[in-house]
Amino acid sequence: MSFRLRALGLLMLVAMAATAATAWLTLRQANLQVRDSVAAGQQEVSRITGELYAYGFAHGTWDGVSPTVGALAKDTGQRIRVATEADVLVVDSDALAGREPRTAGSRPPVLVDPRPTLRLPTEKVPRVSVKLTVTAITEYRAAATYAACLTRAGAAVTARPNGIGMPVISTERRPAQCREPSADSDPRIAQDHEAVQTCEFDPRLAACLQRAFNKQIAAAAPPRLQVRLGAKDESPPTLAAAPTMAVAAGVFLAAVLGALLLSRAVLRPIRALTMAARGLGEGDLGRRVVVSGRDEIAELGGAFNRMADSIQAGEDRQRRLTGDIAHELRTPLANLRGYLEALQDGYVEPTPELLESLHEEAMLQQRIVDDLQDLALAEAGALTYHRVDVDLGDMLETCRTAHRARAETAGVVLELDVPQSVRVFADADRLRQVVGNLVVNAVRVTAPGGTVNLALVRDGDLAVIQVRDTGKGIPPEDLPHLFDRFWRADAARGRATGGSGLGLSIARQIVTDHRGRIDVESTVGVGTTFSVVLSTGPGGIGG
Repeated sequence: MSFRLRALGLLMLVAMAATAATAWLTLRQANLQVRDSVAAGQQEVSRITGELYAYGFAHGTWDGVSPTVGALAKDTGQRIRVATEADVLVVDSDALAGREPRTAGSRPPVLVDPRPTLRLPTEKVPRVSVKLTVTAITEYRAAATYAACLTRAGAAVTARPNGIGMPVISTERRPAQCREPSADSDPRIAQDHEAVQTCEFDPRLAACLQRAFNKQIAAAAPPRLQVRLGAKDESPPTLAAAPTMAVAAGVFLAAVLGALLLSRAVLRPIRALTMAARGLGEGDLGRRVVVSGRDEIAELGGAFNRMADSIQAGEDRQRRLTGDIAHELRTPLANLRGYLEALQDGYVEPTPELLESLHEEAMLQQRIVDDLQDLALAEAGALTYHRVDVDLGDMLETCRTAHRARAETAGVVLELDVPQSVRVFADADRLRQVVGNLVVNAVRVTAPGGTVNLALVRDGDLAVIQVRDTGKGIPPEDLPHLFDRFWRADAARGRATGGSGLGLSIARQIVTDHRGRIDVESTVGVGTTFSVVLSTGPGGIGG
């Protein structure tokens, strides 16, 4: 995976982890607290109203309710203000706690109605339900009066609903001033019956009877209450900060760790590259960097190593070339100097033979310099080519004609084998230079009576020019060095028979510039074959 993708993936992972963790924590905390707050609020409201209803149901009065409200306020943590529907204050938990009562909050009050709900059998006929309702009215008035008396007297009171929902009062101590409840002695039974009887033909019998019941017991029942919870400007519950801070710290540490890993992955190879480049600039051409992985940093390290190899190889080639040139020019120049000084001092007569020899030596040096210039231009890509449509058969015929005299002088037969015409787009003069160099070398290494064959073969889209000789051949260990500058297969061969040692290097560069190649096959004692492979198409070999 590329370094850019790894870096981007790591940063995206950290960002997504941070975002997801923060969002999850915030949502979770908010949901939990909202749910807990709503559930707790509902439970607290239910508990407060339930206990106030139970107190009113059992005691028949709101006298003595302050301890109950105080206990509820302490248990629930709520500020509780209890007042009648007429806004007559019954009790305020702030006052019970000994502080100035605060303004009530904006939440709507909760209504607490201590009057019981009638439990009438549904299968009874309306007249029976009317009768049971009248009984419930008288029972409730008696029970509420009795319970209120017990409460004011300080007696502990409990109540349970009977079959029709009316309170049955119990106490462990009955003060003398509080008489047992008796519904039979209530003088208002006739009025109750008259008020309830109107519901007998009402289609909504149960609701009508409950309304009549509530109206008739209104004087005896404690008033309905309005309960307000909370206070104005009270601070709302907030999210817990500890989990949020913990996750934030974890995300921060993860980001720091990711940044450290990323910087280490980047800076360590860059530091190594910097040190290697500094050493290379200071002349240490052997400096290289260790390459690992397959990302952009590894590619950069590999490119640096290849650059360093190229620089070192170029430096080595330049050093070898300088040494080769000095070696090739030292001896002939020394000879020229010696003869010229001898001529100048009068020790040697300037005969025509001597002057011709000195001229040939100077021409050889000129050829070496010209070959070096051609090779330098070719390797720099500055050698000029004039490409035209070339008939290779005609070109080989021209080469055979040009070198026939040299071959005959050496006692070598120069043959031509061109079975068909093959045309290429190339520089004819440069190709003749290549083939001429190969022919000269072949004639030079072929013994008298031997043969040098020029052949042209077509292989699909390729044209193959072959120069075969029947010389002594080239050992396999020497084949890789054939195209090196100033290299000679026969180290004992001198300038009289050997040439400059640059011909094959120039030939290979010319063929390469034509997008072709030179191959060589040789067998010791049999001969050598050089093959120049060119493309007959416009793209060249491999192009």
